[in-house]
Amino acid sequence: MVSLGLVVARFNSSVTEQMKEAAHDAAAERDAEVVETIHVPGAYDSPLAADRLARRDDIDAVAVVGAIVTGDTNHDEVIADAAAKSLTEVSLDRDKPVTFGVSGPGMSGAEARERISKGAEAVYAATDMVEALA
Repeated sequence: MVSLGLVVARFNSSVTEQMKEAAHDAAAERDAEVVETIHVPGAYDSPLAADRLARRDDIDAVAVVGAIVTGDTNHDEVIADAAAKSLTEVSLDRDKPVTFGVSGPGMSGAEARERISKGAEAVYAATDMVEALA
């Protein structure tokens, strides 16, 4: 059984809480277990939590979920880029899959709600990577 850590961004929680539920459903479907969930303020804050989970011996992979919606500036692009790069570094530094189930940038709140499945996709990718690297 694959043991997962899950990081959930609170920002845009009306979307991310549903993404979290989709992630848990996907874990059950894959006969995986979410052993710990850490809620963080936003996607930008997810790398530190992902790193803490990736350090644990009882966690095989970490899935990160969040929703980054567009605003009046390109702030959403900056946040998404920084989070993606940092999560990749965590994965490589810890030699453990860290998957990016973060929707955005460049989308509206309505578009974010249409992408709730990203929570499940992050878990599918995490379990696939654990199996691929075994």
